[in-house]
Amino acid sequence: MLALGRPTREPWHDTPVTTNAAATSVSDSTRLAVDRTRLAHERTLMAWVRTATSMISFGFTIYKFFEAQPSRDHRLGIVAWLLDARHFALMLIVVALVALTFAAIEHRRELQALRTQFGQVPRSNSLMVATFVAAFGLFALAAVALGP
Repeated sequence: MLALGRPTREPWHDTPVTTNAAATSVSDSTRLAVDRTRLAHERTLMAWVRTATSMISFGFTIYKFFEAQPSRDHRLGIVAWLLDARHFALMLIVVALVALTFAAIEHRRELQALRTQFGQVPRSNSLMVATFVAAFGLFALAAVALGP
């Protein structure tokens, strides 16, 4: 391409490509398969994030809804205690946080296995989203546990 009579180079032609030994021995079809596998792991973690977000939101909403209702003092027994709005919300939020933690650990293990076998694999954006949702879940857990 000419600009003012001087040849210019496209920016991607001058960029040195750095790869490690594991990545250079991998064919294009294998690299595409690794990318598909990595993206499948990303989608799986995002599905867990979606599930955890729903459970946290539902638990917190149930708690807030029944908090606004007039209290009933005639509840007896363990079943009524477990189905109390606060305890039900706590159970939902804790289950969501535990599931999200296990999913994030598994996701990290799988990406580490891909990095070990095939070289550099891009960072996970869904792991960052999972971290933010977990922080939101901890905030909701504290609000329900310490609430009135």
